[in-house]
Amino acid sequence: MHHGAYVVDFLGLKFNLGNVLMITVASVIVFLIAVLSTRRLAMKPTGMQNFMEWVMDFVKNIIKSTMDWKDGGRFHALGITIIMYIFVSNMLGLPFSVVIDGNLWWKSPTADPAITLTLATLVVGLSHYYGVKLKGTREYGKEFLRPFWFMFPIKIIEEFANTLTLGLRLYGNIYAGEILLGLLASGLATGVGGHLAAFIPMLAWQGFSIFVGAIQAFIFTMLTMVYLSHKVSHDH
Repeated sequence: MHHGAYVVDFLGLKFNLGNVLMITVASVIVFLIAVLSTRRLAMKPTGMQNFMEWVMDFVKNIIKSTMDWKDGGRFHALGITIIMYIFVSNMLGLPFSVVIDGNLWWKSPTADPAITLTLATLVVGLSHYYGVKLKGTREYGKEFLRPFWFMFPIKIIEEFANTLTLGLRLYGNIYAGEILLGLLASGLATGVGGHLAAFIPMLAWQGFSIFVGAIQAFIFTMLTMVYLSHKVSHDH
């Protein structure tokens, strides 16, 4: 269960090549889904186009539940990208994992806290960017002093807390699922008895992990839109 990571140094920075590989794989899969589903658009959607339109409507409803569409419409493409990318990332480690020379190469990229916290940091940073862009620096800065000026330190702590909880929630759920799948898989390798004892629970847990992966993608996207709405909506 304890695997290493193939890490290289580049310009003074350390890169986990397993993470780089899985990030790239997830990005390519999402890109291919988007291209294939919009390659031949039709007035009566079928197949992949129908799926993509369902995803677009689903994300649109998420945005409209958190803010006015006039403010949130600009985040539609962002929401679609986030929910698809995180769902695909959550699924990659479910069928199997690949370990070469003690280094873990194939897994769910979201089972690594460095990746989930990076995603969370980008989301929170983006919310600040749009807050300043749409409200102006002065008006946006005043939001940290409302309703009382002494709330400023608490609001700063809240920003860090939002980043940590957003990233660690996703990481914890996906990592725990892969750990249990690994334990069940080790039971399959202990003989006939292990096969019988672990096979059915493993299938059941994989099915449950698909559900958890979908829910976590939804929650991450929903919270992203909530954070953005707090920064860009004028009624907050």
